[in-house]
Amino acid sequence: MVIWHAERKRKVSGSKYQKLRDKRKRELGRNPAHTKLDERRKVVKVRTQGANEKIKLLRTNIANVFNPKDNKYQKLKITKILENNANRHFARRGIITKGAIIETKAGKAKVTNKPGQEGTINAVLIS
Repeated sequence: MVIWHAERKRKVSGSKYQKLRDKRKRELGRNPAHTKLDERRKVVKVRTQGANEKIKLLRTNIANVFNPKDNKYQKLKITKILENNANRHFARRGIITKGAIIETKAGKAKVTNKPGQEGTINAVLIS
């Protein structure tokens, strides 16, 4: 099934909107990246509107972790995913999204970016 980000076909009442134009390629959506915890890093470039690019991070085990006490970043290995508020099953499946709590060698960290759209995992230490 195609993911489409266009106006809906039906009103709240159930009647149909009149069709004003055909579909546009810019309205086409894509499946989510579902970045997974894995030893092998995999990145895919996707063209977006205006010849821009999104970098989808599909697999990795490295995160850029910010320590607020030292005010410095460290490149640390992710050991496991503790919880994910986006979906309760994502932590069990090993999927990393924005807001996920990950376990690193320095302690627990919270993911602050969208790895499926930016190509990296940035996190902040919380303990």
